[in-house]
Amino acid sequence: MGIDSFCSLDGSDPFWDWNRTWQTQNPDLTPCFQNTVLVWVPCLYLWLLAPFYALYLKSHARGYICMTHQNRAKTVIGFTLWLICWADVFYSFWERNQGAAVAPVYLVSPTMLGITMLLATFFIQYERIKGVQSSGVMLNFWLVTLVCATVTFRSKILHALNEPASVDVFRYTTFYIYYTLLLISFILSCLSDQLPLFSKAVKDSNPCPEFGASFLSNITFWWINRLMVQGYKRPLEEKDLWSLNAEDKSQRVVPQLVRRWDKECSKVKRPVDKTVYSPKRAAKGEKKDGQPIEESEVLLIKAPKSGEPSLFFALCKTFGPNFLISSLYKFIHDVLMFVGPEILRLLIQFVNEPNSPYWHGFFYTTLLFVCTCVQTLILQKYFHVCFMTGMRLRTAIIGAVYRKALVITNAARRTSTVGEIVNLMSVDAQRFMDLITYINMIWSAPLQVILALYFLWQNLGPSVLAGVAVMVLMVPINAVIAMKTKTYQVAQMKSKDNRIKLMNEVLNGIKVLKLYAWELAFKDKVSDIRKSELNVLKKTAYLGAVSTFTWVCAPFLVALSTFAVYVLVDERNVLDAQKAFVSLALFNILRFPLNMLPMVISSMVQASVSLKRLRVFLSHEELDLDSVERPAITASPDSIRIVDGAFSWSKDDPPSLKRINVQIPDGALVAVVGHVGSGKSSLLSTLLGEMQKREGSVSIKGSVAYVPQQAWIQNATLKDNILFGREANETWYQKVLEACALLPDLEILPGGDLTEIGEKVIQTLVARDAAAPYVGAQTTRPSAPTCFSFLTGVNLSGGQKQRVSLARAVYCGCAVYLLDDPLSAVDAHVGKHIFEKVIGPQGVLQGRTRILVTHGLSFLPQADLILVMVDGEITEMGSYTELMDRQGAFAEFLHTYSNTEQEEEEESVGEESEQTEAVKEETEDAVPRKGLENGGPAAQLRHSQNSLNAAGTGKSPQKTEANDGTAKKAKSAESARLTEADKAKTGRVKLSVFWEYMKAIGVPLSCFSIFLFLCHHLASLGSNYWLSLWTDDPVINGTQPNREMRLGVYGMLGLFQGISVFCYSISVSIGGVLASRYLHQTMLYNVLRSPMSFFERTPSGNLVNRFAKEMDTIDSVIPSIIKMFMGSMFNVVGSCAVILIATPLVAIIIPPLGLLYFFVQRFYVASSRQLKRLESVSRSPVYTHFNETLLGTSVIRAFGEQQRFIRESDNRVDHNQKAYFPSIVANRWLAVRLEFVGNCIVTFAALFAVMARDSLSPGIMGLSISYALQVTTSLNWLVRMSSEVETNIVAVERVKEYGDTEKEAEWSLEHSTLPAGWPTKGHIEIRNFGLRYREDLELAIRDILVTIEGGEKVGIVGRTGAGKSSLTLGLFRIIEAAQGEIWIDGVNISELGLHELRSRITIIPQDPVLFSGSLRMNLDPFDCYTDEEVWRALELAHLKNFVSGLPDKLNHECSEGGENLSLGQRQLVCLARALLRKTKILVLDEATAAVDLETDNLIQSTIRTQFEDCTVLTIAHRLNTIMDYTRVLVLDKGQMAEFDSPSNLIAKKGIFYKMAKDSGLV
Repeated sequence: MGIDSFCSLDGSDPFWDWNRTWQTQNPDLTPCFQNTVLVWVPCLYLWLLAPFYALYLKSHARGYICMTHQNRAKTVIGFTLWLICWADVFYSFWERNQGAAVAPVYLVSPTMLGITMLLATFFIQYERIKGVQSSGVMLNFWLVTLVCATVTFRSKILHALNEPASVDVFRYTTFYIYYTLLLISFILSCLSDQLPLFSKAVKDSNPCPEFGASFLSNITFWWINRLMVQGYKRPLEEKDLWSLNAEDKSQRVVPQLVRRWDKECSKVKRPVDKTVYSPKRAAKGEKKDGQPIEESEVLLIKAPKSGEPSLFFALCKTFGPNFLISSLYKFIHDVLMFVGPEILRLLIQFVNEPNSPYWHGFFYTTLLFVCTCVQTLILQKYFHVCFMTGMRLRTAIIGAVYRKALVITNAARRTSTVGEIVNLMSVDAQRFMDLITYINMIWSAPLQVILALYFLWQNLGPSVLAGVAVMVLMVPINAVIAMKTKTYQVAQMKSKDNRIKLMNEVLNGIKVLKLYAWELAFKDKVSDIRKSELNVLKKTAYLGAVSTFTWVCAPFLVALSTFAVYVLVDERNVLDAQKAFVSLALFNILRFPLNMLPMVISSMVQASVSLKRLRVFLSHEELDLDSVERPAITASPDSIRIVDGAFSWSKDDPPSLKRINVQIPDGALVAVVGHVGSGKSSLLSTLLGEMQKREGSVSIKGSVAYVPQQAWIQNATLKDNILFGREANETWYQKVLEACALLPDLEILPGGDLTEIGEKVIQTLVARDAAAPYVGAQTTRPSAPTCFSFLTGVNLSGGQKQRVSLARAVYCGCAVYLLDDPLSAVDAHVGKHIFEKVIGPQGVLQGRTRILVTHGLSFLPQADLILVMVDGEITEMGSYTELMDRQGAFAEFLHTYSNTEQEEEEESVGEESEQTEAVKEETEDAVPRKGLENGGPAAQLRHSQNSLNAAGTGKSPQKTEANDGTAKKAKSAESARLTEADKAKTGRVKLSVFWEYMKAIGVPLSCFSIFLFLCHHLASLGSNYWLSLWTDDPVINGTQPNREMRLGVYGMLGLFQGISVFCYSISVSIGGVLASRYLHQTMLYNVLRSPMSFFERTPSGNLVNRFAKEMDTIDSVIPSIIKMFMGSMFNVVGSCAVILIATPLVAIIIPPLGLLYFFVQRFYVASSRQLKRLESVSRSPVYTHFNETLLGTSVIRAFGEQQRFIRESDNRVDHNQKAYFPSIVANRWLAVRLEFVGNCIVTFAALFAVMARDSLSPGIMGLSISYALQVTTSLNWLVRMSSEVETNIVAVERVKEYGDTEKEAEWSLEHSTLPAGWPTKGHIEIRNFGLRYREDLELAIRDILVTIEGGEKVGIVGRTGAGKSSLTLGLFRIIEAAQGEIWIDGVNISELGLHELRSRITIIPQDPVLFSGSLRMNLDPFDCYTDEEVWRALELAHLKNFVSGLPDKLNHECSEGGENLSLGQRQLVCLARALLRKTKILVLDEATAAVDLETDNLIQSTIRTQFEDCTVLTIAHRLNTIMDYTRVLVLDKGQMAEFDSPSNLIAKKGIFYKMAKDSGLV
């Protein structure tokens, strides 16, 4: 039975009839076609998808939706439709019974349709049960059914009008009811249902509307409208952002990647593992000597590597599924792309056939519109999936890097600086994100090329091969360019890493640079690195110009070669409009994959570099968690046990601890003593599991708390620092504060314990003994582990920080306490208080096991056990009396210090916070007190006293206030804040910023570039117009007469195009490099010119962000964006011009479309810019927190707080992605609307061309529509680029920002009259001098009137807050005078340039800061001394033997912060700097807190001999050092109290006498 007889028994109703459907003015389909195909298509659609959709719903339940009116209506309509279909079936049976002949189709089709309607009704309910609010599958089903029914609907109406007699009333009636219900169903399926019960969105305060949006809203991104309108009305704020979807959050994304990466690693490691474990087990079981282990390690090194674990595979497995979905969308889009040129061919054909019916033209136009719209929606969906995947990828990479950073060994940590690791997070993760959108082009580009070539062959035949040949030639050129770009990329990254690392150090050591007047030397160092970076950029720019040239000219060359071959091969080959313009449209499609391929390749190249860096970092060795055993509490009486231990910092280093055997009973107090570098801190690191265990075993019972030698303070409130993630227990907390002597400090801090402390990221670096500067084990070892770089709070002194660090340990109440010399930074009486209340036998820690590394001899008699360390071995152990009786190393150690022992006990072991001091005086007179001032060793040189941070925690002035009782502290949360967060700017980017950028490039160059752009586009328009004239040439005898002339002009125009492209590309890129150089230089200069207060207010993260991220944007992003912006702008204008010339009617439609376009663009830019700002502001905290973590890894590990820090990091990343997600969606929102505008332009261009077909030549029509087809892409690019330009130019704004901040006085004055050797005598006259830290504060010191003769030695003493440091700050003009003046040798210092002043007086700061670079550079950055002079200074500083023992001597590389020298050596380097300068005035900020007594004595004796004829001002912390000075200046409450020789002052029995008495000197 044929299809015709299936439809009608007598075959009178054919399936298809061309005359009826196509070649007629009023088309219609046959009833047979309507009853079969139009009914079956929707049924097939639903049945094919049903099994997959049912499975999908089953596995993706989102909760349960209650029955709503909407749902009831849908279900009722579904049943009614089913009933109607059955009514038709029964009617057919009834007809049969009546004896009428009924064709099978009338039974089969309604039955099928009825069953399908039942299935649809089932899905309506199943979706509700599974929590689907709006379904795409069902919406499309209703749409397809409705479209099919609409054709039948029209046909039935026409039939009823033309042949009323033959109407079948029953079937017509059921059909109209059916049609109406379909329409209602379709409308209902467009709406979204209510939220499911128990869904997360219900609980969320601001859920993402995507979840509840309808399918239509989803594909058109309508659900973001509310946010866009909000962003247009007022700048968006953080509270407007939606919560992140659960599947995008770190806690969901990161573990997936980590799990798969671990799997990859375990695949690779398996074979090697066996060699590691077996001998070690033996070693544990039987006490063998070290031999077998050594051998096994040799074996281990030689074992063949089984390859690297593949991070790529891990990423593929994690993000592969999303990637496959995006590939499907891409495939559909690629196929749809070729519909445009096909319809163009049909339209030109329509114009060429005057007698074809008009509706054909309208049909083609409609088809074109529908196809372009579907193409738009699919493409945007594809991009959305890609960007979402990219976002998750970034989250996963940041999370994986963060988690890894917490567990890598010290040796591995040493291989990369903090800067490099942060780069992995910022730059490399970003690279992956960018790549994801392009990566599909790897298969999509070849697919597009193949399809395009197929259609071109159809069009022009073999001549296409000429074009293909040109393309094939282009590929190797682009490949070479990409390879070259890669090498430059790597070089540039390297320079950038070095520059950021140096900037980091400069910003952290800025105080020292200012005191030494070294800013220019470091500015030059940074500029040198920058110069090499710019050279690479310049080369990249030339390469970029060549590649731009090839890809802009490729399509033209292809067209030219193809057309030339086509017309020249055979006279009969006529180039008509259809051939030419369809080919051009296809060549335009070709242009995209050919442009993209090189970009994708270079993007992949960059990503592969990043992938390798990430893989190397993630493959680093991890700390062996089993190196320290944790036996059960009841296992043994010993709390700590080390048997035959040998430990080193890394596998390749020789062991720094050997033959260690220790057994420490529960609850013992153990003191560890030894000279500098004997390995005391290494011993603690061993117990923490921070060192490589070579042999032996270590076990610790119970939890561990650790106090590092240099306190690590988090950027948080003081209370958070102490609680450290534990639950708050107020009574215990108060007890801890009291025991750690912190209560008096809280009185002084502006926000009490809610004061924010922390943030100067100062890499105070670690000595050999990793934990501590003190302990410089074999200091000749070339590079130290960075494991203990520390973060220090700006507004706490060293002593306070150390006590906060101790309080943190005490609060957590652990079983074992490892205390690395916590008493070094505090005054003697505070040290005593802490020892008694915390550490000693009666302290709060009694009964816990305490291991105390100490230099304080007075505490030793109370220890249960003393370990004496010499050169990494424990030489003696026992109680104090036992060791004294033995007369061994311990007795010798005591003897070394015996001359200072008495001071050591009674006077300060170190120094302590000034504030505490003052308050102690007022509150606890019973405690014998010292009026000695001090400042923290870890605080940046006397940060404590002088920093007036943003919150105004100025100490000295506040002291005065407190004493006068005039002002009460407002303990508001605001005053407790210290640093200024990176603020988001709001509103439009000002035009002045663009003007600044143009000025940075150079105005003439900018104008010239614009002119070249214009030339290029005029040539391009000209060549296409010429082509349309050529195609309209009449054909005479089968040939076109002027074709050689036409071809020649066409070629010339192309050549002109190429030249202008090349020139503008070069000029823009060079302009970019010039602008980069200028902007970086000015920013660097402005930042270095800023006063100290600026650095205390501005978090280092912000500054580094400016130099890294923002400069990177200016270097590499802005120039290419400007190029694209100009290109797309001229393209749009050109296209509109051509369409207007061809079909002037379009002029009616362009203004409304232009308005729509303008509104969409403004809406978008307003929101997008603000979202971009919010995103970049929330990015800084991610890196700041990471930075902080890297510096405190050992503390975090010791307390076992890794999980909490990981959570915190995840939250910050999520917070950042929360701002990033809306900006992705906003991009898609924009693209859908813009492409719609573009599609309208195409449609109207085609429509008006159809209407005017009688007056239009095919050539002009082809030209107009082929330009219209391009307009969508250009429009899209134009808005995208204009907003990119706006959002990225913000980088220029942020870089320029620092030009407007306050600056210091000039560094050097133009006409300086200063004599060469000034100061010659060192005569200082201070006249009524006073200064304040900030405009709104009282004077910190006032009315100081002192005359100091040349060569005098003057000590400056005074109780806390007396203003001693303020005086030195005034002398160096770190803070300018508020009253009075200082004269040196008859010159008023306020009239000098800062460098003239600071380079002629010398300071030995408290905090020895070194920079990475050679030792010689650290001593003499300007290279103004000879090697002999440098060696002489080293000899006097007692460093000559050490330095001459180094392999590179003076060129010995100091690592970041000088951490490969011990603290004592760094202090001696500072002394050598002073000896090298040898100016007439020396200021000593006596820095003996962190230095052991030997070093202290060396420094004191050198100063006495070498600076005999100089004026020396010493801020004294230990009075015994200044008892032989000529005079002593005693300050009190910011004023001068006494000034005389020490003996006279003691006789006077004033303040000085009291202090001396406290110190046991009288």
